[in-house]
Amino acid sequence: MKHVSLILAAGCVVLLSLSVLVGSAPLGLGETFAALIGQGTEASRLIVWEIRLPRAVAAFGVGAALGLSGAGLQGLLQNPLAGPGVLGVSAFASLGAVIAIYFGLAAAGSFAVPLAAILFSGLAVALLLFAAGRGASTVTLLLVGIGLSSLAGALMSLALNLAPNPYSLSDLINWMLGSVANRSWTDVGMAVPAWALGAAAVLMAGPSLRALSLGEETAASLGVSPARVRLLIIVGTSLLAGASVALAGTIGFVGMVAPHIVRPLVKHDPQRVLLPSALAAGGMLLGADMLVRVLPFSQELKLGVAAALFGAPVFIWIAARLGGSTR
Repeated sequence: MKHVSLILAAGCVVLLSLSVLVGSAPLGLGETFAALIGQGTEASRLIVWEIRLPRAVAAFGVGAALGLSGAGLQGLLQNPLAGPGVLGVSAFASLGAVIAIYFGLAAAGSFAVPLAAILFSGLAVALLLFAAGRGASTVTLLLVGIGLSSLAGALMSLALNLAPNPYSLSDLINWMLGSVANRSWTDVGMAVPAWALGAAAVLMAGPSLRALSLGEETAASLGVSPARVRLLIIVGTSLLAGASVALAGTIGFVGMVAPHIVRPLVKHDPQRVLLPSALAAGGMLLGADMLVRVLPFSQELKLGVAAALFGAPVFIWIAARLGGSTR
């Protein structure tokens, strides 16, 4: 796992460096490097340090959080199609953010939107675990997740329909489509504590996920508490997905796809897949954000749309392959 994580981390550093070079402002390599070390013109330093770098860090952080939460959910539910986007966790987090924006709670404090997103993502995870605890099959869990996503989508559409003014409508649409454009260091800083706590909770559950893959009874005989593992994953994925949605809106599929990419590299170990999944998802979303910035469209493609265009076909392929293997 160490070699895989080191290679992925090195790739993410390269992508992060390249991301600082990409943008509408015509900054060359020399100007960008000078701005990074605090030299160059004031305009170039502003572009690099206050526009491009926060956006790149936000894209990586959101991707890493979603990848780690997806790997944690897949290990807990033992469901290869689990993920914060596929199972409705991200949609419910977006619903919480939309409710906070719609009712003006965001004006009450800077933590209103992140808190609402985290609470609603926790509600979605709790509903999924309730279904899993009743012996639900993979298909049932997917249907529950689709139902949660549909419910959240319907309520968000209702909010769009009843938006009191064009400014509120624009804010709501931005949250639903997903983007890290115009994010500041302040925005990133608000998400970091929730990400750190969520990552700590999921990683703490890692050794127990390996035992749970043998079955709950076997795990209990090895001294593992399934209830403690569920609690850690609920808290962890809620914090990770909720803070990500509060920062970037709805970003789907990356949390489900990333664990599938790295799982064969770590011999399908549910503990060892956690950190590589976070790095892979962070790199994927960082690369996707670079791509949307250079595409020749009159308006920049939203990051959530780009992630869905890539992730949905991959999800269909994985589901079809799993369906074929059960015959």
